[in-house]
Amino acid sequence: MSFIWSSLLGLLLLAPLLVLVYVLMLRRRQNIVTKSGLGLVQTSNMTDLRRHVPALIFFLGLTILLFSLARPQATVSLPKYEGTVILVFDVSGSMGADDIAPTRMEAAKAIAADFVEGQPVDVRIGVVAFSDGGLSVQTPGTNREETLATIERLVPRRGTSLGNGVLVALNTIAVDAGDPPLINTSNLSAGDELPDSQGWYPSAVVVLFSDGENNDPPDPVTVTDLAVDLGVRIYTIGVGSTEGTTIKVEGMNVHTQLNEPLLAYIAETSGGRFYFAGDETELRRIYNDLEPTLSIKPEELELTSLLAGLSILVLLVGGALSMSWFGRVI
Repeated sequence: MSFIWSSLLGLLLLAPLLVLVYVLMLRRRQNIVTKSGLGLVQTSNMTDLRRHVPALIFFLGLTILLFSLARPQATVSLPKYEGTVILVFDVSGSMGADDIAPTRMEAAKAIAADFVEGQPVDVRIGVVAFSDGGLSVQTPGTNREETLATIERLVPRRGTSLGNGVLVALNTIAVDAGDPPLINTSNLSAGDELPDSQGWYPSAVVVLFSDGENNDPPDPVTVTDLAVDLGVRIYTIGVGSTEGTTIKVEGMNVHTQLNEPLLAYIAETSGGRFYFAGDETELRRIYNDLEPTLSIKPEELELTSLLAGLSILVLLVGGALSMSWFGRVI
């Protein structure tokens, strides 16, 4: 046991001082009774003993109260669900395609919102968005309203770097665990080598919402290998159709379609799973697949409120007994 304000433990010396005062008062009262001749009245041993019970209860209550002022802490082992989930959104121009109604982007946002609302309160959720680069738009936390508002603000942009999005997610997981970022993702080029794994984060997962199209470095396959080394599973949700559709990019018609093989490879290699956004039954399985880890961890629990409440209860009991037996508080 430890104490936040250990210096206040000196107040416990007041307890024996109060006992001494009580004993002196009893002796003084006894002397007065003896001199007045009232001491000739015989009382039973049980009555003599009972007259001290309320006072002893009062002293006990005051001692507990003085002890609580030092703000004691105890180390207790509590079961707790823990986990970090990084939602990675593809916000490239192809996510504006309407082969998944109303658009790929809006479908991904709706799926993510349902997912966020279904997570246990202790699971920390962060958001990463990527187009031609990756950006952590919300660090992991448990405020669900902030997470949902962040998701709602996402809109399609230009370019696609799927690998960069996952890499930013891995950076976010490392930083959230208290480690330095794995790599500076702001100016990656095709020839850059990714770092060796520097940590182990098995309680963290990445959920990737994307159509699987990729045009810019780094290579998503290489980034997936890094995730495996870090113990991070990647669950991919394919948003789009395999037939694809045509969108306009800078005045030109461009065909875009779901790259299911790449998304399936990323998921299977990292120990995750691939889901198709158009299959609601399939998507519901993600809640079971992403169950958080139940762990037993020692935590410092402050006992001030508990002890203060106990002391008040003890004092009330002492006062009630004194009033019932003697018609006075003490």
